[in-house]
Amino acid sequence: MRALRMVLIVAVVLGGLLVGADRVAASYAESEAAEGVQVGAVRPESTDVDIKGFPFLTQAAGRGFDEVEVRFTGVQVMAGGRPVRIDEMNATLHDVILTDAYGIERAGSADGTALIAYPDLAAASGRDAKVAYGGDGKLKVTGGVRILGRTLTRSVLSTVTLVNGDTIRVRADEVPGEGIPGLEGMVRSRTDFDRRIEGLPKGMRLTKVEARENGLVVTVTGRNVALGAG
Repeated sequence: MRALRMVLIVAVVLGGLLVGADRVAASYAESEAAEGVQVGAVRPESTDVDIKGFPFLTQAAGRGFDEVEVRFTGVQVMAGGRPVRIDEMNATLHDVILTDAYGIERAGSADGTALIAYPDLAAASGRDAKVAYGGDGKLKVTGGVRILGRTLTRSVLSTVTLVNGDTIRVRADEVPGEGIPGLEGMVRSRTDFDRRIEGLPKGMRLTKVEARENGLVVTVTGRNVALGAG
């Protein structure tokens, strides 16, 4: 009986050591992967990688993982030739292939969301306008136009949509004309815009866009997504 107890104790200790070693190896790989991840042409300001599944070492031996979660902060892409900062981007990667240095080379598929703060969206619009949340999934876009030496400032509620899987479109639902000829066109020239998003990882595309109180939320999906730097 005493011998059996000793065997069980040894088994528990060894099991604990193996689990600890597995977690240490996973933590190291996550750190290395975060260092090597690149989004499009630039590195994010910060990257967090969480490798799912246990044991890690068994998966690592095959240089691949079933699921990896990645969180990017401060991703810079291009929108209509203008830089736009994505505040935060979260992605779940599936069928992930590693490099020899434990970097993420490619994912068979990916899905996630990207958050664009409204000041960053306004900066990317190329318009002299302010963008804020307008409630009920709408944007509030404010711009000024010069008429007879005076600046008229108007705010409109706008609908944001996705076009061709890569372009964010903002259009005012209605512009108050107030009987002034040409006013609607002038206001729209300040509030309406299309911006094609470029610089996402190869293989990813936009699938949905939604205005929320904390910013513009863009859903992204992809196949054969490249995330390696190099």
